[in-house]
Amino acid sequence: MQDFRTNMNSPSEKVTAPDLVAAMVQAMPLPIIAIGQDERVLACNTLATQMFSDTMLGRHYITALRQPMLLDAIENVLRLGEPADTTYRVSQSARDLSYEVRVRPVVVDGFSFVTVIFEDRTQVLEAGQMRRDFVANVSHELRTPLTAVLGFIETLMGPAADDTAARKRFLSIMEREAKRMNRIVGDLLSLSRVESERRVRPTDRVDIPAVVRTVASSLQSLAEIRDVKIILEGGENADTVPGDRDQITQVFTNLVENAIKYGGAGKEVRICITSHTVEPTMRGPAIRVDVSDQGDGIPHQHIPRLTERFYRVDSHRSREMGGTGLGLAIVKHILNRHRGRLRVESYPGQGSLFSVILPYE
Repeated sequence: MQDFRTNMNSPSEKVTAPDLVAAMVQAMPLPIIAIGQDERVLACNTLATQMFSDTMLGRHYITALRQPMLLDAIENVLRLGEPADTTYRVSQSARDLSYEVRVRPVVVDGFSFVTVIFEDRTQVLEAGQMRRDFVANVSHELRTPLTAVLGFIETLMGPAADDTAARKRFLSIMEREAKRMNRIVGDLLSLSRVESERRVRPTDRVDIPAVVRTVASSLQSLAEIRDVKIILEGGENADTVPGDRDQITQVFTNLVENAIKYGGAGKEVRICITSHTVEPTMRGPAIRVDVSDQGDGIPHQHIPRLTERFYRVDSHRSREMGGTGLGLAIVKHILNRHRGRLRVESYPGQGSLFSVILPYE
């Protein structure tokens, strides 16, 4: 193999400035375009051609790039020779991408050109937006019960101070709202703990059928109150999986409890456990637990967003049922930590099916 340094210092062939620029641009780890003084694209690397076109080389930069803010920045650098920064936004596959663009004048051995470097800031901006949305959602979810509690306290300290019947009714409502706030805070803490451990896969072994049986037994009283029958099938020959027993218990508690609450009175909740020697989504053996109900079902457009924090198909009904809007988000993060999958199938009027898939190894 020929030494790289020998190639670099070989005097046998003179390297021209455009060749040097092309080599430099191709070596850059970010999308970059070099524009010559004739205002034509002098060089671009593979990442840049993937963003724009593989036929942009030699074309005038206006025909290749087109976005007004970017064109203005390049024009100013070409005319004034001063650095400029701008943004470049584009929609791709139903997703908005945002790039921070640095336009810089460069001179190499008297040869001048302009570099246009694109840095993808989409994930950073999306993370910031998610944090802002999360804070706004938490504030909204806590403000409603807190406002109710404060209002009733004010009433009890004033007009209803001596009204025994009103005091009893208001205290009952205050207790309900306080419990709701407590559930929200508890779920937020659970979500925080799961996210802090998301990169650490559990090493303990968990008997999934045993966990499911325990969950079904613990929720039997709730099922009886709502006149729902829990049917448990399968799991006789299942092996253990690597997992955190408490977190796995939380997954099935959330799913079975939701099925009982939203399945409808007089209906059935069916839990089916099957073991697969080959599970395509896991690329190996896995255990699958299907939790199905006979409720109203979920409209198709809501399914992709069910695991978002505070997302509800029916906000009023969810709050009446005592939901915090965080249960399925917790389920998703726990399963991600366990390298598992959550699958949802539902059609209006035909009930819902939530499937948990966990790898054996």
